[in-house]
Amino acid sequence: METLRVLVVDDEPGIRSGIDRILRNYTVGFPFMEEDFEFCVLEAETGEKALEIMERELVDIVLLDNKLPGMDGVEVLEVMKQKKYDALVMMITSYASLDLAVKATSNGAYNFVPKPFTPQELKSSIENITKHLYLKRMTRKMQDGGREERFQFLSVLSHELKSPINAVEGYLNIMLEKQAGENIDDYRTMIERSVERLRGMRMLIKDLLDLTRYESGDRPRQVKKVDLHEIARTSLDTVEALARQKDVSVHFDAPENLYMEADAGEIEIIFNNLLSNAVKYNKDRGEVFFTLKEEDDRIRIVVEDTGIGMKKEDTEKLFNEFVRIRNGKTRHISGSGLGLSITKKFVELYGGKIQVESESDKGSTFTVWLKKYNR
Repeated sequence: METLRVLVVDDEPGIRSGIDRILRNYTVGFPFMEEDFEFCVLEAETGEKALEIMERELVDIVLLDNKLPGMDGVEVLEVMKQKKYDALVMMITSYASLDLAVKATSNGAYNFVPKPFTPQELKSSIENITKHLYLKRMTRKMQDGGREERFQFLSVLSHELKSPINAVEGYLNIMLEKQAGENIDDYRTMIERSVERLRGMRMLIKDLLDLTRYESGDRPRQVKKVDLHEIARTSLDTVEALARQKDVSVHFDAPENLYMEADAGEIEIIFNNLLSNAVKYNKDRGEVFFTLKEEDDRIRIVVEDTGIGMKKEDTEKLFNEFVRIRNGKTRHISGSGLGLSITKKFVELYGGKIQVESESDKGSTFTVWLKKYNR
């Protein structure tokens, strides 16, 4: 079992000891890995002490409060960024604000966990950051290493793709051998399930490409004056087929010639993910309301649906990577669990924020604010 070293930086002894108790016997495992992760907790009551620890020993994950005596959390992040420490940082603070979120994220913070938090909330966040850390390091090994590292990373993808491929192959063999009858209608359910499985695979590949584009930074961003109304129309065309299939009406309200400085591809990813989710998690004959509005130096984007909605505790983890809300209503809906986390990353590139309000069986509303000028 591999051990990850978690450094808790907080001036409250109760927080430090509480996290130690929660993680002491906690392990995280993924199907594509041979060994689980366990955690060893290190403690620091100040930012200066935390940097001393990171200077002399390896730390994998940092749980960092911003309000500290002496250096604050953002200042610690800045030093970590300068020194290129190989650790992922999660902010744990009661004093979160948009300004803090933008500063922390721009300096490398992976996520935020507001205080106070429950043991389950902490465990869920640790699971997500552990998976991200593993994939990040495996990507680096692929770039620097040899055949063995590439094989390990590809096993992640094969695990996610193997199940739908097996299902589609099974359905095709049944149809090929005409096991259910001679009429094409006898196979309608199998065909529909195969199409849904293939759609899920396509979404996974698209999301992985989007994530790779963001994480690698290899593709230069083409930031220039773009027309959001025009990009929105392209995204509406993208979801039209799925909306027709579910008989979902999409209503669009935005002024023409609505401009901002942005990379058109990044804005389209934001629109596509929000709209596709609004349609996908909607009810048959439901509605989606897509609105763009200019507010001073910001653009407000609202995507509201009349779909299945979700519980409040589910909305709190919705933007983490590989998170899918699993229940009886979502069991047959495909998805990678990456779309909204990717959306959040791109939103934050524009000094923006994203929030969701949702109620079970009534629908969800996603609201995004983007800065028009991101200099």
